[in-house]
Amino acid sequence: MVCHVSHPPTVVYTDGACRGNPGPGGWGWIIPDGMWANGADPDTTNQRMELTAALDALRTIEGPVEVVSDSTYVVNCFKDGWWKGWLKRDWKNSKKEPVANRDIWEPLIELYRSRADEITFRWVKGHAGNEFNDIADRLAVEASHSQKGRHGVGTPDDLGPPDEISVTGSAAEAAPPPPGPDGVYDQTWRPVGRAIAVTGHQPSEIGGFADDPSDPPVGHVAIRDKLTEILAAKKTVELDLIVLTGLRLGVETLAAEAALAAGVPFAAILPFPDPDANWPGAARRRFAELCTAADAVVRLERKAPESVQRAGQALDRRNGWLRKVADEALIVWDGSERRVGRVVADFEKSHPDDVWVVSP
Repeated sequence: MVCHVSHPPTVVYTDGACRGNPGPGGWGWIIPDGMWANGADPDTTNQRMELTAALDALRTIEGPVEVVSDSTYVVNCFKDGWWKGWLKRDWKNSKKEPVANRDIWEPLIELYRSRADEITFRWVKGHAGNEFNDIADRLAVEASHSQKGRHGVGTPDDLGPPDEISVTGSAAEAAPPPPGPDGVYDQTWRPVGRAIAVTGHQPSEIGGFADDPSDPPVGHVAIRDKLTEILAAKKTVELDLIVLTGLRLGVETLAAEAALAAGVPFAAILPFPDPDANWPGAARRRFAELCTAADAVVRLERKAPESVQRAGQALDRRNGWLRKVADEALIVWDGSERRVGRVVADFEKSHPDDVWVVSP
């Protein structure tokens, strides 16, 4: 009889750092009580250094490996299978744009596919007291300053301090510009994290208008609770999730309330100034409260439309902006209302694998 002994995976902590983005960068990895290494690049980004750290570690370590990283950009690609869609679409992302950093992603994914039964990825919160995540960070920071690489065995005792500000994942290349004097951002703002646009029916289609926002119709409560459940579940996987909502009466307002209930940050994306100008007083007060609670308020156009027709055109432009910046969409649609159906169709064209339709 042949006895097969399964060996536990080698755990390796990886990290990347960059002084400026782009700028001089470094990467590092360490196996607890084992090997470690780091390296540098004079002109790079945080994301490229995170990827390079994982790629170098996996090229070096044989057998089963668990890669531990504080980068959702690295971990979620394999945990959520992003790479499968990229290969299916010939290295295009869900927005039909070329996948960034393909020159590193491609060999990393090829290596993973050749050893899929041996390689796993696990996320760890950065700068949260994890000893070996901190050491990997310090190795990466050292290389970003020295622009030299080195390697060894055991725990290096001559490292400098960790990175003062470590930005990883999609946040690394999406820092928003400062807001205007009124605290509102313009159309150049971009979400930090994985952005999900939420939209759908207006009140007349889901149970009518609420005279008192604290006592909404039953249909509104059901939708809000369902959205809360979905966002809470997504939050456990997408740790940097952010909701984009226009705060229009109906599903978009419920989306903001659901985000608050689920503990997910949200941004209010307003198509033009004062979109609530003609709303009832109670609804206007709730709108103001939600704008205050938002992580960011973005106003896409400087002037309010002069007619209902132009308001509709502005909303179409807003939807186009959302398709451009969002990573996915969650749309409440009964399957028949044509206005919402067009929104669903447009998102399905731009995000063929990332549109979630929920029935009211």
